[in-house]
Amino acid sequence: MSNPSLLVLYGSQTGTAQDTAQRIARQAQRRRLQVQLLPLDHYNVANLISESLVVFVCATTGQGEPPDNMKNFWRFIFRKSLPVGSLCRLDCAILGLGDSSYPKFNFMAKKLHKRVMQLGATVLLPVGLADDQHDLGADAVIDPWLKSFWDKVFAMHPSLSEVTPLKEDEPLPPKFTFHFLEDVKEQTEDRLKIPSEQTIPSQSHPFPARLLSNKRVTDQSHFQDVRHIDFDISGSNIQFAAGDVVMMYPRNAAEDVQQFCQMLGLDPEATFTIRPTDNTAVPARLPQPCNVRHLVESYLDIAAVPRRSFFELLSTFSTNELEQEKLVEFSSAAGQDELHGYCNRPRRTALEVLADFPHTTAELKVDYLLDLFPEIQPRSFSIASSLLAHPHRLQILIAVVRYKTKMFKPRRGLCSSWLASLDPTQGEVYVPLWVKKGSLKFPTQKDTPVIMVGPGTGVAPFRSALQERTAEGKTANVLFFGCRSETKDFYFSSEWEDMMKAGQLKLFTAFSRDQEEKVYVQQRVRENSELLWDLITNKGGCFYIAGNAKQMPASVRDALKEGFQQEGGTSAEEAEQMLEAMERTGRLQSETWS
Repeated sequence: MSNPSLLVLYGSQTGTAQDTAQRIARQAQRRRLQVQLLPLDHYNVANLISESLVVFVCATTGQGEPPDNMKNFWRFIFRKSLPVGSLCRLDCAILGLGDSSYPKFNFMAKKLHKRVMQLGATVLLPVGLADDQHDLGADAVIDPWLKSFWDKVFAMHPSLSEVTPLKEDEPLPPKFTFHFLEDVKEQTEDRLKIPSEQTIPSQSHPFPARLLSNKRVTDQSHFQDVRHIDFDISGSNIQFAAGDVVMMYPRNAAEDVQQFCQMLGLDPEATFTIRPTDNTAVPARLPQPCNVRHLVESYLDIAAVPRRSFFELLSTFSTNELEQEKLVEFSSAAGQDELHGYCNRPRRTALEVLADFPHTTAELKVDYLLDLFPEIQPRSFSIASSLLAHPHRLQILIAVVRYKTKMFKPRRGLCSSWLASLDPTQGEVYVPLWVKKGSLKFPTQKDTPVIMVGPGTGVAPFRSALQERTAEGKTANVLFFGCRSETKDFYFSSEWEDMMKAGQLKLFTAFSRDQEEKVYVQQRVRENSELLWDLITNKGGCFYIAGNAKQMPASVRDALKEGFQQEGGTSAEEAEQMLEAMERTGRLQSETWS
């Protein structure tokens, strides 16, 4: 029996599943297997019937949704017309990457596992359900799962044992080679050209929206800097409804770009082209030719906390004994607690790691940059405005992420810090963006009451919904808003006041720090159980929750459940069934983030 070739297919939203898929592909290369690695939507699914060995690595997004780069695959694989035995020749394994703080933990992997079995595939080992919440992160499940996977493959194909694998400390060839060009004339800034053809902006063709204003909406004395940002989208063809999200790629800070180029001895103005060493496509977001500044500023994720694979690859370049020893430890299964203490807990960035390993950094070859650093991932924000209230405009409400760890420098969120730094009063600023359908859907019927619970920046999608609904004459609106203080972080207070005066809104507020006893939105939900019971059971109302995924969504849900028991005389079990029925029919929806 000839050695199998391995196909690794992944669905990834933030890059973690992609990183894991790349790790599996590297392990296959070291075992000298033929391997192909692709996002699920770049693979022709019809060919699955003739594959022999496939690993699926899939993340779950939001409330149990497939990542963007596996949506077409997902629709295809669930076609009712697919014959039951169509995958009978396929041996496969499924690894899920999830977060158990979300209700639909690893939903994609579980569902895909069930579906490929229905279609007759042989699943080689139990589905791997990696959990971000584990003390050691996803690797606590991935490491033993991968060992079982390779044991199974080697048992099925004994001839693989006869091949001498590539040593762990030998670097694999880079995916691309860089070719530097001499005397290239300055390129025009293509990224900011408005496309001449009338396409709808997308990830591959974002629209350069002009930044109109960037206002801080929290009091200067407040610990948190929150921005209300307004973009001009005139001429973009962008349409959106309440609940939709805007996407954008952030950029690295100028000082980080400068430090990176200095450490690696790179000239930021140098221009290059890249060529793949195998059948990998050149990344679509990198212009050809490209300059080093653009690569580092807009593409390489140098400010992210590096994954274990980063240390694994660095260790293969290192010739400094002390540094190599430490890098090997960090990339081993046994060294994961040590790595978490060094990297994940203090949120140390890849750039800071390079500074800690100066000898290894000095030996880095430019050809390996795209292997070593993942691509910056796009960020999404709930849209906080409606085109009915603000035509040709798109607004967002963002908290600027900044916090302390044991590191000397405060940690900063890449996208929020970049956005906060943009100042339209200093000259025109353009941000390339596009819009995506969100998970929140609002009722079209005029009389259906809408109850929204949105503490903090969770109120953003509800501002969009309220602007849209009031413009359409829908006045059965209830908003529960919570923040720390009425005078410091009560977003859009004057707008809510105007809506209340016009009879378009009932507002309940919880200012947690304005009195001795802390008050949160879930208490206000509990206090208004009679109103909510009437709106939900007698008037068919819909209930929405948006905001931070820590405790708030579960606490609000519990408060609603208690209200059902109190007002309707139901048991706890019946109240839970009512909530589940509301979720199934779209009358209870949530959009949360961690």
